[in-house]
Amino acid sequence: QVQLVESGGGLVQAGGSLRLSCAASGRTFSNYIVGWFRQAPGKEREVVAGIGWLGGRTVYEDTVKGRFTISRDNANLTYLQMNRLKPEDTAVYYCATSGPRLAIPLTSNEYGYWGQGTQVTVSS
Repeated sequence: QVQLVESGGGLVQAGGSLRLSCAASGRTFSNYIVGWFRQAPGKEREVVAGIGWLGGRTVYEDTVKGRFTISRDNANLTYLQMNRLKPEDTAVYYCATSGPRLAIPLTSNEYGYWGQGTQVTVSS
């Protein structure tokens, strides 16, 4: 019922910026929480950032704090602004949605819908 499509990935030099977008379609009433995850080759998928349904509550993985900003402007669009990118940020980035929760989930199995991912490659 919910489809998610990420866009905005690409190749960027270290120190550069990218903005990822997550567009939702279908039944979006369940998109109370949106999370961004990433998975690098040989590594487990990890949470990057999450945002609550009102947009006022956010969480970030420690290494991206101060560099990445998650935001949403409506029920269908969520963004991840990535600044001062580092080679270790290289990964496939996914957006996912979760129903209402007391806290923003930090594990992938708590999100019900996923996009196909977008590749982010940061060169040194």
